[in-house]
Amino acid sequence: MATSESLEMVFHFKVVGETFTDVVGSPYYVAPDVLRKQYGPKCDVWSAGVIIYILLSGVPPFWDESEQGIFEQVLKGELDFESEPWPNISESAKDLVRKMLVRDPKKRLTAHEVLCHPWVKMEGVALDRPLDPAVLSRLKKFSAMNKLKKIAIRVIAESLSEEEIAGLKEMFKMIDTDSSGHITLEELKTGLEKVGANIKDSELAGLMQAADVDNSGTIDYGEFIAAMLHLNKIVKEDHLYSAFSYFDKDGSGYITQDELQQACEQFGLGDVQLEEIIREVDQDNDGRIDYSEFVAMMQDTGFSQTRSQIT
Repeated sequence: MATSESLEMVFHFKVVGETFTDVVGSPYYVAPDVLRKQYGPKCDVWSAGVIIYILLSGVPPFWDESEQGIFEQVLKGELDFESEPWPNISESAKDLVRKMLVRDPKKRLTAHEVLCHPWVKMEGVALDRPLDPAVLSRLKKFSAMNKLKKIAIRVIAESLSEEEIAGLKEMFKMIDTDSSGHITLEELKTGLEKVGANIKDSELAGLMQAADVDNSGTIDYGEFIAAMLHLNKIVKEDHLYSAFSYFDKDGSGYITQDELQQACEQFGLGDVQLEEIIREVDQDNDGRIDYSEFVAMMQDTGFSQTRSQIT
């Protein structure tokens, strides 16, 4: 429910006419005029627009794994009103968000104009059905991967710079409420509930187990980053080659069953059905995985495993 009172609480009004030059604020909510270091009161309208977008859709309007990437999206990215749940959200609500997220502050609504917008004045209602946030969506995709792909993504994740995973690091910290460095089942459940996800305990336990690659009972930082990595990070040529080389210990150009077993042991994995994993990826049936077969597995977003392999 949008009300003028609730929106008034969002705005932190600055001195009228005063211009600021310091870059401040969270990367997800920062206005483009703040990044350009010439901003005034209307930067708060942008931030409030971001909040409304998140409340309506469950995800930020401008997102990337790194802080620099988020800033680039804020400056140049396109607003998405096509993906779910936007087709089910009123045109009036979308009109308000569009006018609040105008990059030119001169053309952006003022705080007063926001409070006078029809969607606010008419007590506009957001979509009331649960929303699947990015965390839940990516956990589901990760749970459908075989062990080889999960370990390969973990290897890639560990090679990324702090800047590249800054956004994911913040997501982890938000869910890891006790700052232990491990996400428990209860923390994951609470974190997903906060962003509107509606998921059965049995399904949540399955996703938790899938992300918990080393079967420790929790999701550690490395496992979380691996599960959350976007496809565009995974399929970069240098990342794929480095990950393949991690498995191909002898540099033969093939991943053998013995080498796969070594990798599994290094990640604390036991009772893994190695033959089935190799058979699924081994397109020429020679009992080994060459680089082209490995790349095909990594690039295939629908590449999945049998239900019995999900552990």
